[in-house]
Amino acid sequence: MHLVPAERSDHRTIDGHRVCDAIAAIGEPHHVRAWADRFSLLADPGRLALLLALHQAGPIAVSDLALATGMKDTAVSQALRLLRAAGAVEGEKDGRVVRYRIVDDEIAGLLRRCETEAR
Repeated sequence: MHLVPAERSDHRTIDGHRVCDAIAAIGEPHHVRAWADRFSLLADPGRLALLLALHQAGPIAVSDLALATGMKDTAVSQALRLLRAAGAVEGEKDGRVVRYRIVDDEIAGLLRRCETEAR
């Protein structure tokens, strides 16, 4: 039980090697938090719809995303603001129009999986 932290070493175990395997699988807390944050972005149906649309359509404007998802422009803007703050998307200005695209490769991989399952 070489991976068990000292503060938990007095707990009763049944399969010590499995405990170490489980601890190794969990990994560093900051990695777990980063993945939990990614999944929380995907947990909202509106944000997930936006991300799926962005993933398939490439750089696209807010009003076009609103039309594609059936959301209001303000709701799309608010969701994109959150996604941008999380580092999932970026906007690129083209005159007065801002087109958004996915920049988080891990989220893009999850979206590929969603699209595969949907077909």
